[in-house]
Amino acid sequence: METDLLESPSQPFPEGSAELLRLRNVTKRFPGVLALDGVSFELRRGEVHAVCGENGAGKSTLMKVISGQYRPDEGSIVYKGKECHFTSSLEAQAAGIAIIHQELNLVPHLSVAENIFLAREPRRGMFVDRGRLRVNAQQCLDRLGVDIKPGTLVRTLSVAQQQMVEIAKALSLDAEVLIMDEPTSSLTESETSQLFKIIHELKRSGVGIVYISHRLDEMAEIVDRVTVMRDGRYISTDVFSKTSVDAVVARMVGRSLEDKFPPRTSVPTEDVLLSADQLVRANAFGPVSFTLRRGEILGFAGLMGAGRTEVARAIFGADLLDSGTVKLGDETLSIRSPIDAIQHGIAYLSEDRKANGLSVGMPVASNVTLAHMDAVSNRFGFIRFGEEAAVAQRYIDALGIRTPSVHQIARNLSGGNQQKVVISKWLFRDSRVLFFDEPTRGIDVGAKFAIYELLDKLASQGIGVVMISSELPEILGMTDRVAVFHEGELVTILETRQTSQEEIMHYASGRQGASQ
Repeated sequence: METDLLESPSQPFPEGSAELLRLRNVTKRFPGVLALDGVSFELRRGEVHAVCGENGAGKSTLMKVISGQYRPDEGSIVYKGKECHFTSSLEAQAAGIAIIHQELNLVPHLSVAENIFLAREPRRGMFVDRGRLRVNAQQCLDRLGVDIKPGTLVRTLSVAQQQMVEIAKALSLDAEVLIMDEPTSSLTESETSQLFKIIHELKRSGVGIVYISHRLDEMAEIVDRVTVMRDGRYISTDVFSKTSVDAVVARMVGRSLEDKFPPRTSVPTEDVLLSADQLVRANAFGPVSFTLRRGEILGFAGLMGAGRTEVARAIFGADLLDSGTVKLGDETLSIRSPIDAIQHGIAYLSEDRKANGLSVGMPVASNVTLAHMDAVSNRFGFIRFGEEAAVAQRYIDALGIRTPSVHQIARNLSGGNQQKVVISKWLFRDSRVLFFDEPTRGIDVGAKFAIYELLDKLASQGIGVVMISSELPEILGMTDRVAVFHEGELVTILETRQTSQEEIMHYASGRQGASQ
């Protein structure tokens, strides 16, 4: 049970710690939206204080108020005993308040060192002291225990590596208040463990940390107190070791969530919708063979780098296969690009939906029709905007997308609603096979449930769904079968109802034979 995970943090709760930061009755309004409604919050020296809530609860707005990006319309901010009125994030930063954003805030064409000390480069006279810049950056990276060279261009790094650079940049500020917004969302287990060691060091040195994460179970290792927000309002604050994950979730969503996963209504048929035979891509995976039945949710499980995503990308045509065959029903496909896959009704929803799934600066309506624009265009290629809006509204209603209108810019939606827009895009294209890569990453618990219900609904309509997930409870809660990968090899396919997390991890770690 989850409550078994709620052990006391390794550092004692700082009962006698001095108050470092206090927000009193903070209110923030935007046109037509009350983002924060009289919210109060306290942070002590040497504590990790988690802020939890569904997407849209007001967490990000609160963090932007603390870090100087927004000025509150009402209420006060007391920092180190004095009321303050930050006019910019740079002013808050200079006072010792730093934030690690969930959305990476790096300059791709600059080096790691240049990003860490951007606008704060050590100088020798009028010129940047390149030698000291590299040494200082290396010290920050060594503190994190990551093998990244200071001179490496950021654009060549993986998302997880870029996240570590973002963390190194915040640590370089020697902040007294450090805000971490989903810091582990792109990190491996070992990288997360290393980050937690750094957090414990920061606690010992008296730094107050505001920690935002949808991964509630991992908080037991580092969090002292937890504050819950809902609909822009303060709900509660508890000592984390004296509450439970279930209680926190219930306060977040305003209801009990005894069942994390909806009951499965879809039943796979015996019809093979998609079959992969002896797929190989050099230095990535192979040979890989599997079948996907009509109405089935097939899980792809495995450790980081096991080849799960690489197989999906190759079937989608984003990467080319060296050998092997893919069939849709009885038809052998020749897929040389994503366009080929899309025309055959195969879709891939990337784990990085903002970079590869959405045009975040465009309206919801444009995103819904993006993969099938010819269906809402006239013979001269001009979009029929009324028809496009009607199509988008149909999917907004069908999928329960929460948006003020079809004209809302996609980046302004919550993570769960952005994911539903991406799904709408592929449904409008009449996709028959959907590959979901980490479908609930960065999505709160309430929105996760809605996504799970949607996946089951899609499967019940005869669509074949492949769920690639690093969360084994999600795999066990939502799939019919589990394909387990290890170092590019599909080592086994298990019936979900007859397996366990232990057996899946047994195969995923490369051991021979199933555990008993």
